[in-house]
Amino acid sequence: MKKLHRMIIRAFIGPLAITFLVVVFILVMQFLWKYVDELMGKGLPISVVMELLLYAGSSFVPLALPLAILLASLMTMGGLGENSELVPMRSAGLGLGRILMPLIAFTLVLAGFSLFFSNNVLPRANLKFHSLLYDMREKKPALSITPGIFYNGIDGFSIRVMDKDVETGRLTDVLIYDHRGARRGNGTVIRAERGIMERSADGNFLVLTLEDGHFYDEGGAPPDRRARWPMMRGTFTKDVITMDLSGLGMQRTDEDLYRDHYKMLTMGQLTGGIDSLNGTLALRRVEQADHLRNSLFALRTAQVPIREMPDPKPSMRAWLDSLPAAARSEAFDLAMNMARANASFAERCAREVEGRQDQLARFSAEWHRKPMLAMACLVFFLIGAPLGAIIRRGGMGLPVVLAILFFLVFHIVSFATEKLVIAGEMKGWPGMWMGLLVLLPVGLFITWKASMDSPLLDRDAYHRGWERLRSRLRRSKNDAHPAALQ
Repeated sequence: MKKLHRMIIRAFIGPLAITFLVVVFILVMQFLWKYVDELMGKGLPISVVMELLLYAGSSFVPLALPLAILLASLMTMGGLGENSELVPMRSAGLGLGRILMPLIAFTLVLAGFSLFFSNNVLPRANLKFHSLLYDMREKKPALSITPGIFYNGIDGFSIRVMDKDVETGRLTDVLIYDHRGARRGNGTVIRAERGIMERSADGNFLVLTLEDGHFYDEGGAPPDRRARWPMMRGTFTKDVITMDLSGLGMQRTDEDLYRDHYKMLTMGQLTGGIDSLNGTLALRRVEQADHLRNSLFALRTAQVPIREMPDPKPSMRAWLDSLPAAARSEAFDLAMNMARANASFAERCAREVEGRQDQLARFSAEWHRKPMLAMACLVFFLIGAPLGAIIRRGGMGLPVVLAILFFLVFHIVSFATEKLVIAGEMKGWPGMWMGLLVLLPVGLFITWKASMDSPLLDRDAYHRGWERLRSRLRRSKNDAHPAALQ
């Protein structure tokens, strides 16, 4: 490898690493902002939260890499142009293609890594991420009793304390409603002047020691609501209540429940899933058509004569006219019921087919998403590197603005066409690739302009072109009216 190639790659790796980390960080913060309300106040260990963020960051890698390449290529080539390093390269006879050759090879390696990551690492990361996120959502809030407010986080109990010492766990004026058991309501009420709250050694139980209190117990209600039943009441000097806290812990779900989801599959598994879904859909359509055909006498392939018909040759109308009025009315009612049943069955069939087609569309969209994001690395490089050579501005100013504009165009177009693919309005190809198909001509045009040293974004060049156009228009106007000059 030549020294020039190593210099260009070193200049590219630094901005690439920084912008990639920044983009992943922004996407992870967006995820936290979306789910922060569901994760707060549950007493989750920091290790579990960091594990979730690791899986979330992994799921954003294929999306963040194209934007990082776009930003890094803009900043690298813009910095080389701003520092007058491109001019001696071009003066030495190196074309833009020769200068960009090491970066193109490096970008192809990154595109291959993106495809490998999307196909092999991302399904596993998505499996871990969604199962862990579901477990964290289902976890009950952590034990946090606020003075003056009833706490209902423990199954079967409602607790209110008027004062609480956080360090010692001592409580003042404790009121407990015990509604364990079916249809108990608030049948048992316990009130104590003081108490102390402790956890058991294994942390699965809350031990509440109460002092100087009294209790009321209405007992179970008899079957006859009008009957009376005794109410027990008493006082105590010391009472110990043990509450089960196992429901407050986070239970890890079996990951096999999510393994067949389309986001947890590789491209080969998605292909097999699409074939299986197509076969199942075709079989169900045949079964539904046979059921509808056999449920209507007029559509049966092999019509069997009805026993009540003396002769199968006369028309149905003649046979109905020959029936008594009661039998004819019964036949009409039976036909209407069969028609309603068949209409209901047809609606269910339509919903089933729509659901299977929606699942097929999602499988197809996920299959095309993996190579599409890998190809986006190359397309964004074809936009960023030549554009940086044209504008000759490095840093985080103008390159960031231009990169965000191009990425927004890609994201909006891709998001809109993905919705059309899922809705069945477009196929996976070209629906999932529409964002790249829009930007690819732009990248090729910018690359051509940069290779020709065209002043694409030079304001003075456009001003000079406008002045030349104005002078030609003025000259043509004078040639058209020579008499006016005399």
